[in-house]
Amino acid sequence: MSDSAGIPCLWMRGGTSKAAVFLATDLPSDETARNDLLLRLMGSPDLRQIDGIGGGDPLCSKVAILAPPTRDDADVDYLFLQVFVDQPRVTAAQPCGNILAAVGPAAIERGLVAAQDGQTVLRIHMRNTGEVAQATVQTPGGQVSYCGSARIDGVPRTHAPVQLLFDKIAGAVCGTMLPTGQPSDRIAGIACTLIDHGMPVVLLRAADLGVSGQERPDTLEAMDGLGARVEALRLQAGPLMGLGDVKDQSIPKIALLAAPTHGGTIATRFFIPHRVHMSIGVLAAVSVAAGCVIPGTVAHALAERPEGNCFQIEHPAGKIEIVLEHDGPKIRAAGFLRTARKLMDGLVFPAPVRPDTE
Repeated sequence: MSDSAGIPCLWMRGGTSKAAVFLATDLPSDETARNDLLLRLMGSPDLRQIDGIGGGDPLCSKVAILAPPTRDDADVDYLFLQVFVDQPRVTAAQPCGNILAAVGPAAIERGLVAAQDGQTVLRIHMRNTGEVAQATVQTPGGQVSYCGSARIDGVPRTHAPVQLLFDKIAGAVCGTMLPTGQPSDRIAGIACTLIDHGMPVVLLRAADLGVSGQERPDTLEAMDGLGARVEALRLQAGPLMGLGDVKDQSIPKIALLAAPTHGGTIATRFFIPHRVHMSIGVLAAVSVAAGCVIPGTVAHALAERPEGNCFQIEHPAGKIEIVLEHDGPKIRAAGFLRTARKLMDGLVFPAPVRPDTE
């Protein structure tokens, strides 16, 4: 495989993130060689990612690898990879719900799934966790359409909706929704909820860290000592969640919670883990919503729970709506609506392999 010939790539927005989407057959089968190639494609490690297609932000330094399904109850396999911006690291330790929204359209674009007239429903095997998600993609006339009236906070303009539904994501990474078996624990004297309903997240009261939970992301990042304190809590939470030493992992995430102020269910500020998210990860929002219905959690005490199943999770860019089909604390299924758009389709060229002489 020659890097100089270029590699077929779809550059896609999914939800409030962007990713380079590849077919598995277009990348090295060896994991070490593949990861080295992706680092060179994205321009990592470099805070600007100036010599690659990454955007200098974790939300724009993501990769989706698609392949034919390896199980009978799926139509396509999807492996999500987070390419670190400032470190020479690529990890498959977590899924990504935002980029999941781009998988259905991309699978159809690349001929892995045949489009139906009107809507195409496909089953996506999330290889990071082994779960299967159902996606509904708009395909009028048998072609993917990105035009529509669906709007999500954090993305300008309206686009075609992509509906996503899960029925078995509790404990997707940790093996159980509450890894410690408790709705609330204490780490360094601070009450927290360790939860995994799609994404491992540590739920904390923002007030316990001396903030309101309504600050702008850049304000939180500029606060002396806050990032270090959050990271110390995260490192202690990792082993408690069965994740081991998480110093070099991007999970668990940290969610600072507060009472809602804009008519939603709960307010969030989300560390991913060392930057503050401009909105919130979708699967993390599902974990937060799950925490809202479980008595005894940090989230439950702060939440304004809806009468129905639609939970509005507030974040710096607005709100995200999470649908929980539940009977009290028993959750049967979870879903959400995202949008996606094809940004570029062509060949991408990685930086050459050469000694660093700078």
